[in-house]
Amino acid sequence: MDAGSPSENAIIQKGRAAIILDHRSALGSMHGASLAAVVTFCSSLAAQTAAPLPEQKAQELSTHQLELRGVQDTLDQSAEQGRKIETEIESIKTDRAKLTEALVETTQRVSALEDKIGETEKRLDTMTGSEDAIRHSLEGRRAVIAEVLAALQRMGRRPPPALFVAPEDMLQAIRTSMLLGAVVPQMRAETESLAADLTDLLAVRKSIAAERDQLAHDMANIRADRQRLAALIEARQTALSAAEQALGAERERAAELAKHASSLKDLIARMETEVTAAARGAEAARKADEARKASGSEGRQKLAGGIFKDPSRLAPASAFVETKGMLPLPVTGNLLRGFGASDGFGGTEKGLLIGTRTEAVVASPCDGWVAYAGAYRSYGQLLIINAGQGYYIVLAGMERINVNVGQFILGGEPVAVMGDGSTKTAASIAIGAAQPILYVEFRKDGAAIDPGPWWVKPELQKVRG
Repeated sequence: MDAGSPSENAIIQKGRAAIILDHRSALGSMHGASLAAVVTFCSSLAAQTAAPLPEQKAQELSTHQLELRGVQDTLDQSAEQGRKIETEIESIKTDRAKLTEALVETTQRVSALEDKIGETEKRLDTMTGSEDAIRHSLEGRRAVIAEVLAALQRMGRRPPPALFVAPEDMLQAIRTSMLLGAVVPQMRAETESLAADLTDLLAVRKSIAAERDQLAHDMANIRADRQRLAALIEARQTALSAAEQALGAERERAAELAKHASSLKDLIARMETEVTAAARGAEAARKADEARKASGSEGRQKLAGGIFKDPSRLAPASAFVETKGMLPLPVTGNLLRGFGASDGFGGTEKGLLIGTRTEAVVASPCDGWVAYAGAYRSYGQLLIINAGQGYYIVLAGMERINVNVGQFILGGEPVAVMGDGSTKTAASIAIGAAQPILYVEFRKDGAAIDPGPWWVKPELQKVRG
């Protein structure tokens, strides 16, 4: 152990002297007391008081050093991960197709990890319930087992008496043995049951420990993937936002229109006639529809041929109506309220309400052009995607939107991030849930329609879980 500094030693010596003087003055008036004994006592007391100080300080310093080293290691790992991501993005940011493909793949990986983490948490909840049940079972039999074990212990301490020396004691022993003969089988059954419960408890605890380790590993992976995704999104938006000043003016114009729009239908109409970027997107959607009509309807065959996965496309791979039963859900979560269900205010829901994890990634379910992106009334952050043929996808309740008005996006591309549930929207208030809630609505020619037929069936079952 390192010795204290000279200043610390001086303070300790002064403290000892002060304690000695205080005790001398306090005890000097005592009759018959030995001054030498008092001085010895006070010196001992001062030594006991001062001695632990350097040791305690050294222990605290060692603890702080360990904590600082752990924080530094974490920062170093994060910085190294950041450098790797920057190097990767630098090599692909000039290639739009590669950047988009990386975005879609990372989003799918994040969604898969969110699914896995959710399933692990459910298994942990089940296992914790099983552990509690086993422990309650053991607690319930504790009294019976304690009584039997106490009786056996008493028998071990009192050996059987000699038959001819104390026959009355032997009679008592025989009676006790007869009583135990009836109790022992029951005790054996209790013991076997106890052993089985203890074995199950041990197995459950091992499973819980393994699941928690897996959960920690998955959480670390999802943090790394989210970091990569954020960097990829930034690279994509930077490449698309060359005219940043014009983009800022368009955003201000969109926000002003949103204040005066009376409904989603009115908002879409205003955006596509009064905002240049949205108008360009609407015009591109119209031209894509016309080109598809001119070439004939073969969208579903194209989808089956893999064009839907082509990251270089600049228009929807197929007509939106042809994608029925093929679209993935925009987020991983639990369906809280479906289309047509009661909205709690005397009406019916026009979309889906999906409870999500904190900071869940929201992906576009289809190809299309961004018609609106920003805050709107009680919807929170609102995103409207023009899918062509008069179809629009409405996503609301996110914390942050990562795309711009007029931008063409692919199905599976990340478009937004959910919050932590603290921001209240109309959907979250209607449900009364503390978790983040994504609102999803499909619209056709200005009216809400049932999105059910468009989802991939396993995806729909998963969200209902």
